[in-house]
Amino acid sequence: MRTERELRTVLAEVLNLGSRADALTAASPLLGALPELDSMAVAALIGGIEDHFAITFEDEDLTEETFATLGSLAAAVEARRGG
Repeated sequence: MRTERELRTVLAEVLNLGSRADALTAASPLLGALPELDSMAVAALIGGIEDHFAITFEDEDLTEETFATLGSLAAAVEARRGG
């Protein structure tokens, strides 16, 4: 899925994951699984995603469930993009 691929790129850039981002799949857990994804990084990641995809997350989008896996994050981005 293109959105997942682009999200891997954003995650790699924002969290400095390097090639580790390539191993992420839709089922890969994010919150609690990536030590780099702390509260400050979540804020930076949200900004990076909003800039990259030209979307704006609403407060109700910013839940633990949204950031649980790469797939759940991709679904939230797709919903914001209207697709």
